[in-house]
Amino acid sequence: MRLTPNGYALLGVTALVGVLSAMVAFALLRFLSATREARRQRPAADTAMLSAALQEAVAKLKAQERATAARAEASERMSSEIIASLTAGLLVVGLNGEVRILNPAGRRMLRVPDLAPLDSYERLLSQPVLSSVIDECLATRGAIVRRTVELPEPREGASHIGVTVSPMLGASGELHGAICLFTDLTAVKDLEEQLRLKESLATVGELTAGIAHEFRNGLATIHGYSKLIDVAALPETYRPYVLGIRAETDSLSAVVTNFLNFARPAHLTLGRVDLEAVCGRAAEELRAEARASGGEVVIKGTFEAVEGDEVLLRQAFSNLLRNAVEACAAAAVTPMVVIRSEVDRPHGVVRLTVEDNGPGIPLQARERVFQPFYTSKRQGTGLGLALVQKIIVFHNGRIAVGQSELGGASLQVTLPLVA
Repeated sequence: MRLTPNGYALLGVTALVGVLSAMVAFALLRFLSATREARRQRPAADTAMLSAALQEAVAKLKAQERATAARAEASERMSSEIIASLTAGLLVVGLNGEVRILNPAGRRMLRVPDLAPLDSYERLLSQPVLSSVIDECLATRGAIVRRTVELPEPREGASHIGVTVSPMLGASGELHGAICLFTDLTAVKDLEEQLRLKESLATVGELTAGIAHEFRNGLATIHGYSKLIDVAALPETYRPYVLGIRAETDSLSAVVTNFLNFARPAHLTLGRVDLEAVCGRAAEELRAEARASGGEVVIKGTFEAVEGDEVLLRQAFSNLLRNAVEACAAAAVTPMVVIRSEVDRPHGVVRLTVEDNGPGIPLQARERVFQPFYTSKRQGTGLGLALVQKIIVFHNGRIAVGQSELGGASLQVTLPLVA
């Protein structure tokens, strides 16, 4: 059968529609296949996303933990630095008396070694007066503010400390222990004592200088008249009386001169003084006298310069050395006198000690040896140590009496270093 043109056209259209339908079906099958594949892969992607989110959260938490630990460590380090840098002593005790914190300054004041374990404060503190203040705070739960405590056994030269004790309370008011702050008030007490001594010395000088001058004038008159008497023209029995008058007036004149030197206001010619040279010259003056009886005068230790009057300081140390040598001679002991010097830079002072092997100074007499006219010597005037104390005090120093390791007396002199 022969197709017409319209038939050919219809056949072409049908073929075209078939091709298009096949293409649409192929595309639909591909789409369905891709959809099924995507559905199979979605759980794995969700799991990966969840794992990544969890890892990121853990990393953030670890970073926050490290930052918190760093802040805590920095805070603890700052607290330790603050406690270690305090110049005052810090002592924290628990309710049962255990020591929780004792800073380096407190260890130094209490002479507790750095590596020594912290024990009960009652056993750690050998000073009962300090532990009693802490006991009072724990018993009363009340603060003790700026109480001055005198130490019967001074530590590192400290004789007075200022104590403040506060109860350590919890959030609900329960007592956990006590916090004790203590400072060395020895320098303040020494300054008060120096001012008191200076005022006393000035008062004594003002009241007695005039009387001493009158005595001196009267003695000069008596001595002058005794000189006018011709001893050779007197009967033999009267000559000793005139000679005795002359000797006594000379002796009394020397006493009055010494007292005037003591009572006269101190006029210091300040300058840089080499203490080693001063002590060396003073020792050289007495060394020949000590060696004459088989003894010796020795200088030991380290010295440092001070600001003062070289002449007066040499006079003070000469008096100390002479007293030591004479004390040994009076006790029939071969004199061994030692000058020891120690520089204490943290406190800005130099400590010099004059020791001897003589009979020493009795405990009951140590508070009186610096009083004018107090002496245990038959021929002494009692002004030697009083004048030494005056010189040292006017140099802003202090002097104390103790027992020497050699068995005799120990005179400890403390002078401030050159600023």
